[in-house]
Amino acid sequence: MTEYAWTWVAIVGAGVAMWLVKALGHRVPEHALEHPRLTRIAALVTVSLLTALAVLQTLVSGREIVADARIPALAVAAILLWRRAPFIVVVAAAAATAAGLRALGMA
Repeated sequence: MTEYAWTWVAIVGAGVAMWLVKALGHRVPEHALEHPRLTRIAALVTVSLLTALAVLQTLVSGREIVADARIPALAVAAILLWRRAPFIVVVAAAAATAAGLRALGMA
C-alpha cells in the first residue's frame, strides 16, 4: 500500500477507536464516575495534555525545534495564569510580548 493509503487507514482506524471508546464510556456505571480520585485524575490529565500541546506548539515549527519570540510569550502567559489574571489580559500580554520581541529582531 502507498503512504497515502496508510494515512487513510490510520485516520479511519483512529475514528473507529474513538467511537468505541465513546460507546464504552456510556457503559460505565455512574457511581464509578463520581469517585473523587477519578475526578482529580481527570482534571490533572486535562491540564497536562493542554500544557504539552502549548509547549509543543511553542517549540516546534515543522520538523525543527525553534527558539524564537514564542518562548518568552509563553512564559509571560504562564506567569499571568499563575497569578490568576483574566484570560483576555493573558492573551494580550503574550501577544504583545511576542510582537515586541519580533519588532526588536527576535525571529
